[in-house]
Amino acid sequence: MDNNVYLLECRATGELALVDAANDATTLLALVRGRPLARVVTTHGHRDHWTALEEVVQVTRCRTAAGADDVPSIPVATDEPLTDGDVVRVGEAALNVIHLAGHTPGSIALLYQDPNGHSHLFTGDSLFPGGPGRTTSPAHFTRLMHDLESKVFDLLPDDTWFYPGHGKDSTLGAERASLPEWRTRGW
Repeated sequence: MDNNVYLLECRATGELALVDAANDATTLLALVRGRPLARVVTTHGHRDHWTALEEVVQVTRCRTAAGADDVPSIPVATDEPLTDGDVVRVGEAALNVIHLAGHTPGSIALLYQDPNGHSHLFTGDSLFPGGPGRTTSPAHFTRLMHDLESKVFDLLPDDTWFYPGHGKDSTLGAERASLPEWRTRGW
């Protein structure tokens, strides 16, 4: 399905978190084999982002987390329903939850501020190089653009790397000048 999955590791404790358990449980389980997977965070409720979730949870006994408004669309029980401003811990590292409604009602991004001062943002399908994620109505598009502008672009520096649910990563600085074009282009 050409999804990106991100395996995050706390360097101090070795604890792991997986961002999205997409389509290949065998590969994902091989990545974490014998290591402490604390949780899988699902960025949104679309099937291509949770296809392997059930198997990964059964094998690893890890916890699950997802945006609270998308919990009903994920067929695996969610241990930690997340809302804007929540913090997901991976060992000693903290991931700040940013609710970015529009692609789905409960879409979330995860912000990690590394000790060297760089910001890293895992955006699911809410932000890609070249524009916001797909929406199904003008109202959803407007909401997603508002959230991206007010919660991401207005607050984070240009050198923030973001990692989407599909395709290549980019920086906010590389995309910032395109915000007016995205608004004009619309949904």
